[in-house]
Amino acid sequence: MPFYFRKSVSAGPFRFNFSRGGVGMSVGVKGLRVGTGPRGHYIHAGYGGVYYRSSISSAGQKEQEIVPPSDRPQTTVDGVEMVEIESGSVLQMRAANFAEILNDLNIKASKLPLSRIVAWAGVAFGFVLLAVNPVSAIATWIVMIPAWIAARWLDSYRRKTVLFYELESDAAKAYERLTEAFDLLIGCAGKWHIRSGGTVRDLTTWKRNAGATHIVDKKPTTLDFSLPLTVASNITPPCAHVGDQVLYFLPDVVLVIHGKEIGAIDYNDLKLHWQESNFIEEGSVPADAKIVGQTWKHPNKSGGPDRRYRDNWQIPICRYEALHLSSASGLNELLEFSRTTVCAPLASAVRSLATINGPCVVPNRLLPAE
Repeated sequence: MPFYFRKSVSAGPFRFNFSRGGVGMSVGVKGLRVGTGPRGHYIHAGYGGVYYRSSISSAGQKEQEIVPPSDRPQTTVDGVEMVEIESGSVLQMRAANFAEILNDLNIKASKLPLSRIVAWAGVAFGFVLLAVNPVSAIATWIVMIPAWIAARWLDSYRRKTVLFYELESDAAKAYERLTEAFDLLIGCAGKWHIRSGGTVRDLTTWKRNAGATHIVDKKPTTLDFSLPLTVASNITPPCAHVGDQVLYFLPDVVLVIHGKEIGAIDYNDLKLHWQESNFIEEGSVPADAKIVGQTWKHPNKSGGPDRRYRDNWQIPICRYEALHLSSASGLNELLEFSRTTVCAPLASAVRSLATINGPCVVPNRLLPAE
């Protein structure tokens, strides 16, 4: 995905404009806007090519409670004790240079959407009227539609934090390398999130699992470029879905979102480890996977087929690459890709962002206090 900075960001009735002189904000509708910027306050009005412009002579934040991670019990799958690979509470992930913005993001994420309130109230009131006056009930539901649209419009800025980024040349190049490396991961035909894994410890289980020494519980996952619902920004960052959590790779931090809880990890705290691994692929083989061997559904000790089983067919062994993301603040996630040599460029870009001198300008939180 091409990496570029947008010059303006909209959130509901607010529009934020970025220029060399600074950041400006305006509010209004087409034909009439009131705004403020580096040169002061102004009003802008007009339509059809005739325009008029004239100059015009935080809410408190609460700290989020940090909840310690709960110990998930180990499970047993097909006789193998599986160890969960799971991150801790995202509220423990608090990058120091992002703390104020992180508080704001969590407060906005916890707000109940006005559109939901309007929808439920309209539906409930309509059903109450339905038994008395069906015409009034239908009229209520019709009126509810524009009210719901207006509430969604208000939610689009009431529940969003706007972030503007401006990077120096070295940092911009490092972040561009990160987006290019992410494109390599997205291009893999197979992408999985591994939730748990376990070691095969007896011969019977080994035979049942096609001679595998380890088994894993994994599911296909999504990697793309997107923003969280609570953020509007002049960039669209790489995004990785890791089970119940979603990682957003912003220029200065990695946002970690779990439901309505949001954490942030500094790149200095983010650790990436990767290695190639052989996987016995009983499903469909990804188009870009390298097959390095074959095994049997039920092998014997020598590696050949166990003749005691009628339904015993050959299964390909594929060479995949696993990527482990971790941090001292509690991140612990494992991804797997159908191609090899795709994780090193991402790790290199992360190291560059972590070590470069002054890699990022801490973004401004631009929404007005409510």
